[in-house]
Amino acid sequence: MTDPSDSDASPLFEAKAFDEPSVFAPDALMENARRQKDLPERPVPEICVLDPDGDVVRQLAATGAAREDEAWPGYHTDLYRFERGGEEFGIVGRAVGASFAVLVAEQLFAAGCELLVSVTSSGRIVPREDLPYFVLIERALRDEGTSHHYRSSGRYAHLDPDLRDSVEQACESVSRPVYAGATWTTDAPFRETETAIERARSEGVLAVEMEAAALYAFAEARDRPVVCFAHVTNQLGQTEEDFEKGEADGSRDALEVIDAAAAAWRGSD
Repeated sequence: MTDPSDSDASPLFEAKAFDEPSVFAPDALMENARRQKDLPERPVPEICVLDPDGDVVRQLAATGAAREDEAWPGYHTDLYRFERGGEEFGIVGRAVGASFAVLVAEQLFAAGCELLVSVTSSGRIVPREDLPYFVLIERALRDEGTSHHYRSSGRYAHLDPDLRDSVEQACESVSRPVYAGATWTTDAPFRETETAIERARSEGVLAVEMEAAALYAFAEARDRPVVCFAHVTNQLGQTEEDFEKGEADGSRDALEVIDAAAAAWRGSD
């Protein structure tokens, strides 16, 4: 009998039962968190935001524009609520990387979220103009692990085309340029080698980030609306003044694209 440990094949790419439900579900996790922490069951806002850098959450909280939701049952995160233009949003900061982002996304949708918007800082691959600017991610190169647990085929994970069209149109009114295009999602930011960068560049990839491919694969598998933006702020740390986002650490500009995505989704609902 062959010992499976002797195989060279990675289990990540072995056949998976994609239609089979998970034994461990987000609803059960949150139900137990509420029980242990004695929390009431309270739905999150219909529109929620992932802020991997935490800059938007930090600025909103510092100015008193956001308040922590004490009923949020997430074990690993804090949820804040804020309002803009009569719309209430939920926002979770510092959910960095594909697996963490999808972990939180699963919980948010189980708790009542109807649209999820992610805005993550990213490194420039193919230049568009002077930094910073945004990329509305229409497809993301799947160079991470989480997406492969949600769907099998495809080199890229894609934004829903109807959502893409409406959000792209809404973004025409924001202050910073927003380009629709591709990104490269990686689990290993400190393994962005020249070979890997050139591969992405040859495919017309605009930027590199850590969440979009997994979030889009999750969105397709769960039939949930998710929109991802890359806030292109750096040249992979190759210049002396890299990673500058602009006013208020880029939170003002990020909130504009969040508003645009929310308005586009509301308009198409």
